[in-house]
Amino acid sequence: MVTRRTLLAAALAGPAICTVAGSAGRRLPPEARALGESGVVVAYGARSLVVGHHTAAALLRDLAARADAAALTVSAVLRRAVRPRVVVPRTTAEAAALAGAGPVDGLAALASAGQVIVLPGAFARLTPVGRDVVLTHELTHVAAGTEGRPVWLREGFADYVGYLRSGLATRVAAAELAAEARAGRLPGALPADAAFAPGSPRLAQVYQESWLACRLIAARYGERALADLYQRAAGMRLGQALEPLGLSVRALVAHWREYVRNELTGAEGDG
Repeated sequence: MVTRRTLLAAALAGPAICTVAGSAGRRLPPEARALGESGVVVAYGARSLVVGHHTAAALLRDLAARADAAALTVSAVLRRAVRPRVVVPRTTAEAAALAGAGPVDGLAALASAGQVIVLPGAFARLTPVGRDVVLTHELTHVAAGTEGRPVWLREGFADYVGYLRSGLATRVAAAELAAEARAGRLPGALPADAAFAPGSPRLAQVYQESWLACRLIAARYGERALADLYQRAAGMRLGQALEPLGLSVRALVAHWREYVRNELTGAEGDG
């Protein structure tokens, strides 16, 4: 079992980096071969593999340390071992090609094909806490899967795990939503999938709403219940997935609205 003591010990000890080497004369993992024939660097953490293309060894070591810590957090929530694979492309174009998705400009990291892709420029602009939150969020997507679930649940669950060890106050992590709540504007329904479209005017708020919905479920029913709900919700209607908790969608929304109010405007929201 992964305990808080285990997490603390891992954070203090740091990753056991076995080697950081170029591609010459070495059998490379598939993640490395996908980046090209030259300039590939590999770092092995205690649990993680980090591959970079023309990436400084110091950054790879730092990512291995963060990925090791993120793996412990994700493993504790999912109750199974997680071994991260992180890829650091040289350019955003290379990242987009690896992801096979739309534009990646502005992203610090994304989950794709069983690995986390880190874009070093945007990632470097994050605070140290922000880097840990983003890496843990994306690793949650990789480990738990995303298909067949409403976007609010998959993003809220990933944020729940991402913020779990951050130490950030609720009103700091949900600053935009807190401003709305203080002005008396509370959400009326769980975020629709379309609300997560890039450029949506309330994009920050819908992520925060989703996080607090998942945090509420963990607070009321336990972290294991939240993780089990996430697994059940794949390919199942939300109302059906909530039934083992004795909840309807309407009841969840009512509890969540009150939780948002209390966490972001009341004394309870300082933690």
